[in-house]
Amino acid sequence: MIVDILTLFPGMFTGPLTESILKRAQQAGLIHVRLHNIRDWATDRHRTTDDAPYGGGAGMVMKPEPLAACIRAVLALPPGATAAESPASPPVILLTPDGEVFTQAIAQELAGAERLVLVCGHYEGIDERVREALITRELSIGDYVLTGGELAAMVVVDAVARLVPGVIDAESVAEESHGDGLLEYPHYTRPAVWEGRPVPPVLVSGHHGEVAKWRRRERLRRTLLRRPDLLERARAAGRLTAADLAWLAELGWPSQAPQTGP
Repeated sequence: MIVDILTLFPGMFTGPLTESILKRAQQAGLIHVRLHNIRDWATDRHRTTDDAPYGGGAGMVMKPEPLAACIRAVLALPPGATAAESPASPPVILLTPDGEVFTQAIAQELAGAERLVLVCGHYEGIDERVREALITRELSIGDYVLTGGELAAMVVVDAVARLVPGVIDAESVAEESHGDGLLEYPHYTRPAVWEGRPVPPVLVSGHHGEVAKWRRRERLRRTLLRRPDLLERARAAGRLTAADLAWLAELGWPSQAPQTGP
């Protein structure tokens, strides 16, 4: 996968892209991240990329000319040695507080793309005409405002890259939080007793069937306690079995299953 990131502050990506799993994924050729400084497409000697907003108001707005030129130049780049030519243009994604909320499902969708173009907004945002002409999707990582889209882009790259085949073990992804709409079960490692707190006996029983049952129930319990809204979505999507619903009923979950009949 190729990820092109358009930013005013490429130095912000040095740490996240050169450590841990993202570093190893790039070394293995599974992902390739290319940083593009939007200022390189400014035409004045001061490399100006922002200006005051029409209509007045606080803050500055990213100018359309350098940003549009940067996007078009990046789209014209070859896909790179590790990706095949694709007849379709890659999605051009703006990171912005008023975008679609980024979810695990979207991460899984984007992980199937050969190439992504991420545009980091800054200041009060980008000129609306660039959004209309060149942006194909807008994402937000939450209902809050950051100083720019760089941190949001890092989140998207991290969440998507780990789902690219080969980046991490497939089994590690299978039952983690939000993968199927539920939160993850608790984890334990040695020692068996820590400060008087023992590991649940089932986990050292050697009975794989009971361990699987315990983990499923703990996922349901944790989701009920922390994110009950996810349970209703899982039920509506048909992801909860009869055994799941019976266990949740024991825990006191008032399922809102639709009534049938007159």
